[in-house]
Amino acid sequence: MSHSVRLSVFMLCLALAAPAWAAEDVSKVNGSIEARAGSPYGDLDTVNGAIHIDDTAQVGAASTVNGNIALGQGAHARSLETVNGSIRVEREAQVTGGVATVNGGVFVDRGSQIGGDVETVNGAIGLVDTRVAGHVRTVNGDITVGVGSHVRGGVTVERSNSWFQAVPRRRLRVVIGPDAVVEGPLVFKREVDLLVHRSARLGPVTGAEAVVFDSRKAPRD
Repeated sequence: MSHSVRLSVFMLCLALAAPAWAAEDVSKVNGSIEARAGSPYGDLDTVNGAIHIDDTAQVGAASTVNGNIALGQGAHARSLETVNGSIRVEREAQVTGGVATVNGGVFVDRGSQIGGDVETVNGAIGLVDTRVAGHVRTVNGDITVGVGSHVRGGVTVERSNSWFQAVPRRRLRVVIGPDAVVEGPLVFKREVDLLVHRSARLGPVTGAEAVVFDSRKAPRD
């Protein structure tokens, strides 16, 4: 056996014998969680606390009950979920699964990718130059599929099944911005104001009549 072959075998044995740099889960009941770049993380979950994921950090699923979630620029997460809190995804970040909140908004900044659905119950959804592989869905929140965004699934505004939301307080505002694309159907099960830029491309629309605009920003009235 040559010297180079023996060295390769030796290095392989060392690699197999070395303990794996495991990505550990972080779980709390009370308290916030911060995931720093450069260290491996598994799932992050807390009950009462925010979750902050630093720029370029990589984590598994991040979930909380009472708290906001922030995914930093260039960071990666498997999924993001909160009950009472907002979710913000900074530029060029990636979520392989879905992003969901019950009471709170979702904002996803330029160059980011969401591999699943983006969902809220009571909260606005805003996308800027973002790729969403799934659907964008809400019950009681405005939606902006902003400039250059691409939603492969559809856009849906659901009808509330809660008795205290039986009569909507206001018409929701849905904006499909310049050069945005929604490949799937747009389905509105309650009244909305649908504003669509002339350069946008849409799937079939049910439950609303689109108002076309040409300006960079949608008109307010």
